[in-house]
Amino acid sequence: MNTPDILHLLQTGTIEVQGLLPWSSNYSFLVHVNGDAEMVVAVYKPRQGERPLWDFPSGTLCQREVAAFHISDGLGWNLVPPTILRRGPHGIGSVQQFIPHDPECHYFTFEGSADFRHALQQIVLFDTIINNADRKGGHVLIEETEDAQPPNRLWTIDHGICFHEEFKLRTVIWEFAGQPIPDDLLANLTHFQARLRPDLFPILQKLLSSAELLALEQRLNSIIRSRTFLQPGPGRHYPWPPV
Repeated sequence: MNTPDILHLLQTGTIEVQGLLPWSSNYSFLVHVNGDAEMVVAVYKPRQGERPLWDFPSGTLCQREVAAFHISDGLGWNLVPPTILRRGPHGIGSVQQFIPHDPECHYFTFEGSADFRHALQQIVLFDTIINNADRKGGHVLIEETEDAQPPNRLWTIDHGICFHEEFKLRTVIWEFAGQPIPDDLLANLTHFQARLRPDLFPILQKLLSSAELLALEQRLNSIIRSRTFLQPGPGRHYPWPPV
């Protein structure tokens, strides 16, 4: 299925909970979303299962998951699996297509690989724009497919603590720090900059605060002006645990 069809099924299909996912900070359920003729495996994160955080408004993590998808989609980089906000068996929450992957294969197992250089550069820029406070190595997945040998498709997940108006970037991916942004990615950013207010703000205003949206725009403008990948500052710039 293409992305619009997956989004439609996630939004309108019947959710059947298969079980609780282990090792999650917040309640996350593996679900089947069933339509008339097709089914999507997905991850459902209900708002009422979110663990309160001192620096993020309560009940907003699921909205940030959805906002991250819209930024990824708007950039044309398709880094985040299709994600929607809807009511499920445990109330309102995000529902995101599940990506089959080997959990033992993550950023630290392919760090520095030329095969993933371009995709990782996209992820670094994406994380800077959304101010990702928790880019662990295990949040970068290689999709397992029957016809991809070796696998060559990266996805990013777990974007519940992003978009804060204060600078909170924490990531394990610093291998491009200080390097020039490739021209094609800079062109993508510039195109996205022109579309942000007219096309995406009406969607994002339902998910994020006005201050968060303004900060997002300022981060994007700063990246384009600098034309270089951000370097880590003096404060904490790695998540914990790193995987």
